[in-house]
Amino acid sequence: LQKNKFESLPKVSFMTSRMKSLKYLDMSNNLLRHDRADVQCQWAESLTELDLSSNQLADAVFECLPVNVKKLGLQNNQISNVPGRVAELKSLEELNLASNRLADLPGCSDFPSLQFLNVEMNSILTPSADFFQSCPRVRELQAGHNPFKCSCELQAFIRLERQSGGKLFGWPAAYVCEYPEGLRGTELKDFHLSQLACNTTLLLVTALLLTLVLVAAVAFLCIYLDVPWYVRMTWQWTQTKRRAWHNTPGDPGTVLQFHAFISYSERDSVWVKNELIPNLEKGESCVQLCQHERNFIPGKSIVENIINCIEKSYKSIFVLSPNFVQSEWCHYELYFAHHKLFSENSNSLILILLEPIPPYLIPARYHKLKALMAKRTYLEWPKERSKRALFWANLRAAISINLP
Repeated sequence: LQKNKFESLPKVSFMTSRMKSLKYLDMSNNLLRHDRADVQCQWAESLTELDLSSNQLADAVFECLPVNVKKLGLQNNQISNVPGRVAELKSLEELNLASNRLADLPGCSDFPSLQFLNVEMNSILTPSADFFQSCPRVRELQAGHNPFKCSCELQAFIRLERQSGGKLFGWPAAYVCEYPEGLRGTELKDFHLSQLACNTTLLLVTALLLTLVLVAAVAFLCIYLDVPWYVRMTWQWTQTKRRAWHNTPGDPGTVLQFHAFISYSERDSVWVKNELIPNLEKGESCVQLCQHERNFIPGKSIVENIINCIEKSYKSIFVLSPNFVQSEWCHYELYFAHHKLFSENSNSLILILLEPIPPYLIPARYHKLKALMAKRTYLEWPKERSKRALFWANLRAAISINLP
């Protein structure tokens, strides 16, 4: 009865109800519909093969099917879902749902005897991976020519094909990626994603571990290189520079007042007070030295006093010794003087090696001191008295400048 104008599926079923020997019925290419759930269908009990393809049937058709049907054709209709609460078709062996609107593979809870299923040319993006587990009797599944979305969800279906033992009809030519755009035309057998990319938990754990390792590495480097200290000192330097910038042009704070600022460890103060200061400040061409004990301004912070003294001094003299590298304040003074050296492109550092410093005594944070000692010439305090006159002459020559 194909290619006619039948419209009501319940009426067709009622017309067959008295046909005791009817086994095969072809109602394809008609105008059949079934929308009303309250209308009962009465098919001939002998009917085992029914073709309802190319009609206007929707999901409700499953409520109006012959109970004993074995082969059912529903291709080219408007079916978007196979309802879960339909009358159990215990004898159904072949089901053709090609060219419909299905978004996933149907289960077999109502079709315990199903052996062949055709869902080609539907709207299936990511088929369920548990199909063959829910349908153990299925020997062939035709699911090709669907707009497959190649993503992590599809990986399980691809693995299912390997485990199915060739039950996927048309594999691999009929199974091609449609989405995303970059993978269009790629066969599913050639599509692979790493386990890390598809396992959200594993990805989160890996990202968390990498973040922790990165944070630990950054923290270790910050501690090892003393980054917080440098940040704090740079802030102090910036603040002092900002205050100096706001000063009036005639402010004497911006004028050079000293020939040199002396930086030394308190443990070396005896040599500084008994040797360095007396020898430089005596005589006709005396040198004006800035010493923290007599030139720091009360009321200002130590760091601000250090910066101001370095700013007001033409040179900065550093008395190097094992005691120097163990002094926190000497490190501050060296840092600011080094900062001035590079910010003003001046040649303002004078290094005096009072005692030899073994390299292992210099902490890692004193990398600037190591660099300075490696690249710059320093004056070494001679133990022999006969050589000290030359030492003082060289030191005076290094400082020589006429202050305003």
